Amino acid sequence: MISAALALVGALVYGSADFFGGLAAKRLRSIVVTCIAALSGLAALALAQPLIGGIWTASDIAWGALAGGAGIVAVALLYACLAIGPMSILSPLTAVVSAVAPMLWGLLVEGDALAPIGYAGLAVALVAVVLVGFIPGERIVRPSARGLLMAVGAGLGIGAFLILIDQTSDASGLVPLVVSRATSGIVTALIVGVLVIAAVRRGVPGRSVLEVAGTGPGTTPTGHADLRHAKESGAEVAASGLVVTMRRAWWFAVIGGVADAAANALALLALREGDLSVVAALTALYPAGTILLAAIVLRERVAGIQWIGLALAVIAGGMLAIA
Repeated sequence: MISAALALVGALVYGSADFFGGLAAKRLRSIVVTCIAALSGLAALALAQPLIGGIWTASDIAWGALAGGAGIVAVALLYACLAIGPMSILSPLTAVVSAVAPMLWGLLVEGDALAPIGYAGLAVALVAVVLVGFIPGERIVRPSARGLLMAVGAGLGIGAFLILIDQTSDASGLVPLVVSRATSGIVTALIVGVLVIAAVRRGVPGRSVLEVAGTGPGTTPTGHADLRHAKESGAEVAASGLVVTMRRAWWFAVIGGVADAAANALALLALREGDLSVVAALTALYPAGTILLAAIVLRERVAGIQWIGLALAVIAGGMLAIA
């Protein structure tokens, strides 16, 4: 029960991180948002780690670094597949794969055993993942094979993050997350640095490469994305009159990074308290957090199908808690 509750809360926190990341990506390039989120999350984890404690071992450091690498691959594939579209299909597909891959790993490789109601709960959770990931207003078109493959790859990358973090020892505390976030931060910072240097050599101000050129998804270091708010054009969210200035965009990215780090910590704690298959299914419900925040902060209307998904998410959480 504790594991399911932690995973469900973690999913909501993941969703809040994606919400702020999506707003930040209205003014900042996605790679910049990812870099800021990675570094701010790293700072938060580095401050928390000594308080929580944890043993630094070579194996846990290695698993953490691999998890960070999986997150980077997931982000790259997510950018690519969403640029191809359609988001209305590729977004839920990514979320489902990110749940199914670690679920199968937990059930088939790690030998997770659930009561019958638990398996039913996993099925309900998968349906909820699809429904809460629905993007109202998106024109549905047939996706290309390339887009589908990239979406599956992005989902596998997100799922791999959970699988790899689950391999770490209980005694490691937050060490694997610190290493994972450091890996993401270093790689994304290097990419941003290369972009700035290239711009300066072309005679363009370095800061110009930080700002968004067009629209695109904002993501967190683990590869999630708030698709709806990042893809809207302009600097204003009409529903609420919220103007995303450049200064606010930086702060939104920082807040998103800290929230993402907190969600990672909750997911790690959930994994150490329970089964990977259960944690994966509930963590994949992260769009629920984005939907709820958008409804509260931006006063957006929640589509009927999304309400059904949210209700099923609560039901699935209850079923898995007693499994």
